[in-house]
Amino acid sequence: MASCKSCKSKNLTVDSVTGNLECSSCGVVQDFTNFEQQAFNADGPTGTNVRFGSSGSRYNLSYRESKLYSAQNTISDILLKLDLEQRFDEVNNMIKLITEDEYGSGNWFTVLVGACVYVVMRKANKLLPLTSVCDSVSCDVYELGRMVSRVVDHLDFKLPDFDIVGLFDRLFKEWVKGKGNVGNDLSRRMVKQGIFLLQCMIKWFVTTGRRPVPAVVAVMVFVCEVNEVEISMEDLAGQLNVAVGTCKARYKEILKRLVDVARENLPWGDDVNVKNIMKNAPVVIQFMEVKSKCDHGKEVVSLENVDADLECLVSDCLNREDDDGGNESRGSVDWEVEDLSRLNVTHECLSAIYSKYLEDYSKMKMKKVDDTMTGSSEKFDFYVDTTEYWSGDSELSKKLFLDKILEKDVGLNAMPPSFVKGCLKTKKIREKIKSAKIRIEKIMRPLAAAESFNESDERLLTVKSKKRKKIDLDWEDFVIETLLLHDVKEEEIEKGYYNTLLDLHVFQAI
Repeated sequence: MASCKSCKSKNLTVDSVTGNLECSSCGVVQDFTNFEQQAFNADGPTGTNVRFGSSGSRYNLSYRESKLYSAQNTISDILLKLDLEQRFDEVNNMIKLITEDEYGSGNWFTVLVGACVYVVMRKANKLLPLTSVCDSVSCDVYELGRMVSRVVDHLDFKLPDFDIVGLFDRLFKEWVKGKGNVGNDLSRRMVKQGIFLLQCMIKWFVTTGRRPVPAVVAVMVFVCEVNEVEISMEDLAGQLNVAVGTCKARYKEILKRLVDVARENLPWGDDVNVKNIMKNAPVVIQFMEVKSKCDHGKEVVSLENVDADLECLVSDCLNREDDDGGNESRGSVDWEVEDLSRLNVTHECLSAIYSKYLEDYSKMKMKKVDDTMTGSSEKFDFYVDTTEYWSGDSELSKKLFLDKILEKDVGLNAMPPSFVKGCLKTKKIREKIKSAKIRIEKIMRPLAAAESFNESDERLLTVKSKKRKKIDLDWEDFVIETLLLHDVKEEEIEKGYYNTLLDLHVFQAI
């Protein structure tokens, strides 16, 4: 009988869990007590049972069983990181169907698990940003996106559209309303404002072809700033695993679009810029809301120069005063009932407008009297109450389909930013092509160039001048000159694929 390697005692017992021999006297575990001999037959070795986790005969697993066990552990770990343990059966069945019950191991299998998790959540209309899955499976968004496309194509699924409105609603409840520092009335108004602005961004093509999460973060920050609620863009972007720079870019685009709305529709719009748009944001949003509620199907009859006539009407209403004899000084314009009916303005609307201006005018008078009595010489600012600038009655404050969003009018019809940038780039290249042709013609045929082109061109060196004008040329100008000298069509140069054109027409010819 074997003895203990430490105390030489003969009292050795077998552990019921591990199957190892242990000394009853000193407790030392003995070495090489559970060795399994490899079996052979006429065809050679038959293999050895693989032990997984711990030793002992009841823990012996085959290679296939250990692979399945490891794969399911990988699935559980990823779901645990995403706090989606309840989705294990759905994800496991999807992977089992894709791999034909073979599962797998390695980096590709981890990416496959992340793609299946994302597809399961999208099918259930639940929010799960792709970047959050990327952090859990340790891959970039492009690799995971390709795997998602392969899973969808293999299973022949049709995923629902990304619910950007639902994403905003959930983020607002978690980050703003969940903190408890915002009342119910204010939170409802902020949600409607955020949905309104998000769908305006969809109408302005700001979200087209772009990741939706940074746009939601930008709208969230903007709505909180308008309603004086503190929020950190860096913290919100970090929690959602999106780049802060991208969120700031979407935020600037929101401000730029609102500036365009103000400049096209408001009387003082020329003075509105990106720096002061936050002060004018309540008025701009109020105008957009009213504009979106207008029924454009009805034909509105208006007078010629209606803006000037309405201005005279308001001026007459404000300047009307009673003299001592009880007579009224009407003003410079006499309005008839037929004129008001042609304006398509109801009597109740005119009465409300006049009452509002009359109230504001009385407040202005009272303030002037108070300033005179106190000796204050401060400039009077016309009083406008903007605390209730938002009503939330517009249909854009609710989730709409794309065709309904595009039908609404909010005072601005913008083109996609990528399309605008492409047009500007093409225009710039055309100007460079024109300048390059002038320079080439100037060198090859100077006399003909002086007669053909305008000598005032900033890139044309005149033949008669002794001092040559300094011209700032970059690499793009030299590439365009080279392509023109190799008879490349201008339409191809305008597309901007310089490397391809150089390979085809320059280097390949050499």
